[in-house]
Amino acid sequence: MGLLDSVLGSVVSQALGGGQQGGGGQAALIQAVIGMLLGGNNQGGGASAGALGGLLDQFQRGGLGDVASSWVSTGQNLPISADQLSNVLGSDVIGQLARSAGMDQGSAAGALTQILPQLIDGLTPNGQVPQQGADLGSMLPQILGGLLGGHR
Repeated sequence: MGLLDSVLGSVVSQALGGGQQGGGGQAALIQAVIGMLLGGNNQGGGASAGALGGLLDQFQRGGLGDVASSWVSTGQNLPISADQLSNVLGSDVIGQLARSAGMDQGSAAGALTQILPQLIDGLTPNGQVPQQGADLGSMLPQILGGLLGGHR
């Protein structure tokens, strides 16, 4: 997934101002989350709408389905705390994302409370989760534009 990492790193870093004022850690975290969703555990290395559906299922099983559903819908995104996010995703996932971003686990969890709702919002522009097998990679410019260009 080296080419994807390189492209994501370049685009995200430039959009956040080349890592100035701590944006480098946030850019790396955004890159890690997008990489997880697009390349994740998919053996083919392609984009995986299943990864997004699986993530949303985790929130449902963790008792925060209403929060995650608000990120998918076209309405206002409900907030999530770092503790809630850590409980749903687990310390292994948070730790892996934190290491990828060169951050400590607490900082990564805190940043993810802002990044993840916006990212999922960007992946579901019509208020619906893309169908299994959808090419989320083709949505990348729109996702990054929404994530880095402002809030809905």
